[in-house]
Amino acid sequence: MKDIMLFNEENRKNFKLRPVSQRLKDNRSVYKPLDEAIMAVQAGRCMTCGTTFCSFGCPLGNLISYWNEMTEDLDWKHAYNMLSRTSNFPEFTSRVCPALCEASCNLGVNHEPVSIREVEYTIIEHAFKAGWVVPRIPKMKTGKKIAIIGSGPAGLAAADELTAVGHDCVVFERNAEPGGLMRYGIPNFKLEKEVIDRRIDVMKAAGVSFQMNTCVGEDVLPEALLKDFDVLVLTGGSTIPRDLRVEGRDLEGIYYAVDYLENHTKRLNNVDTNGVVIDAKDKNVLVIGGGDTGSDCIGTANRQGAKTVYQIEIMPKPPKERDASTPWPLYPRLYKETSSHKEGCIQNWEINTKRILGDTCVEKVVLERIQWINENGRMVMKPIEDSEFTLEVDIILLAMGFVSPQYEGMVESLGLKLDPRGNLLTDEKYQTSVAGVFTAGDMRSGQSLVVRAIKEGREVAKHVDEYLMGETFIK
Repeated sequence: MKDIMLFNEENRKNFKLRPVSQRLKDNRSVYKPLDEAIMAVQAGRCMTCGTTFCSFGCPLGNLISYWNEMTEDLDWKHAYNMLSRTSNFPEFTSRVCPALCEASCNLGVNHEPVSIREVEYTIIEHAFKAGWVVPRIPKMKTGKKIAIIGSGPAGLAAADELTAVGHDCVVFERNAEPGGLMRYGIPNFKLEKEVIDRRIDVMKAAGVSFQMNTCVGEDVLPEALLKDFDVLVLTGGSTIPRDLRVEGRDLEGIYYAVDYLENHTKRLNNVDTNGVVIDAKDKNVLVIGGGDTGSDCIGTANRQGAKTVYQIEIMPKPPKERDASTPWPLYPRLYKETSSHKEGCIQNWEINTKRILGDTCVEKVVLERIQWINENGRMVMKPIEDSEFTLEVDIILLAMGFVSPQYEGMVESLGLKLDPRGNLLTDEKYQTSVAGVFTAGDMRSGQSLVVRAIKEGREVAKHVDEYLMGETFIK
């Protein structure tokens, strides 16, 4: 770097949020990126540490200090080449990753960390504009055929890697367009869908085939695929949402968050929803669950014109600053006010849902305040006496995470074994209990982040290539 002490002179700068009044009128990105010249200076805040804990914190092991240095020098081509060595889809992670790398940044111990995610965004967007993001067309074909079931980040990463070394990959997806939860589960204001489309076009040009509207286990049997393909790679994700088992759960107006988000995105993109419309306009909305999916529901409800949006979480409110439970360089558990929260939301923590009231539709929900007590080293939920209260709501959105992959159909048909957590059991090389059937991403490891799914897709590609060829050159 030109000046390893630049961080003393230059403060961290983040991308600017578009005004709330403006962004609520559309479903475009909430951010307005900074100029490349500004981001080059931001990259220069990196200290090129001898031990790069930022790379340690990144599941992909991105070579962050290297492309920071190249960005500072405005050497965008080399910065992109270094970034693409470890990351298949920087345009996805630079938009939706919680930036685990920044939590591990050495500078972050006593200063604001380097704005790594924004630098990554700047590099990949420059690369696309310059025409450097080109198909990875193999020099020769192996004659091996691979079926990849699921087109989320794990499946796309596996297809990208395996196609590049000469295998023929067909990606099966039950929806009309590829992308998995990135397509329909992440709102446009966080990940605009043309960003996915542009990458899919590059992959198609490299030779990846996509078979849409095909549910393996229903429209086509996995046993048939095993006869036609040398290997199956299952990357269908963790898709069974956690339910809320309380009185009144069967009333109309209660939806899983993923169904709500999918319905909104499909209608925005003129995709058939079989006549189902879930709309929060002029309604009181309760979001149950305090994670990123809950935040996405808040932003979506506000864009639909909700009257009031509430969010409750059963766990305590996280601290605003790193505490002893997550020491540096671990990713800290912190209170995060997202762009959606800033658009309008009433939040509350340590709230338990008692029952839901109404005739045929949701009208009210009865809640109670709770506290977490340490009993013999185990945290136990205890209701606070006389703390019940009622909210008048019209829609309840369950954003409490996912519990497992879907078993009906493909998993049961293949007779795949499960691990103690209910995910697909694999050996150390990502192969399931059935020879020639591999899995990666949330089906294997449980609900997680896009960046971890990409990492698993890259890993399974190495093992599949080795299985087919006896060795692998995928890194």
